[in-house]
Amino acid sequence: MGELQNTEVKTRLRKGDQVVVISGKDKGKRGGILKVQSDKGTVLVEKVNMIKRHTKPSRAGGGGIVEKEAPVHLSKVMIIDPSTGKASRIGAKMLQDGRKVRIAKKSGEVLDK
Repeated sequence: MGELQNTEVKTRLRKGDQVVVISGKDKGKRGGILKVQSDKGTVLVEKVNMIKRHTKPSRAGGGGIVEKEAPVHLSKVMIIDPSTGKASRIGAKMLQDGRKVRIAKKSGEVLDK
């Protein structure tokens, strides 16, 4: 029988990056990445793909309807280029001091500080 494989997706997106949604019901919305789930190939973006969860009261807190972010697939988000403010792909580049940094493909701007 087939065994389950660890299908971890390689991504250049990181927590804290500013991204824009490029397709789906939230197309055009912008926000920061709260969490990257590389094992599932998804990201949590603040105030994007909001869902409502009905929770039962517990000792930790009262119940009610809680609104929170649901994961968005990596293919549906692109990083925002800091110099132009538009969506861009991510590339990599070696600097003179030997560091490897991420760059925005549209402008060549360095994304890592």
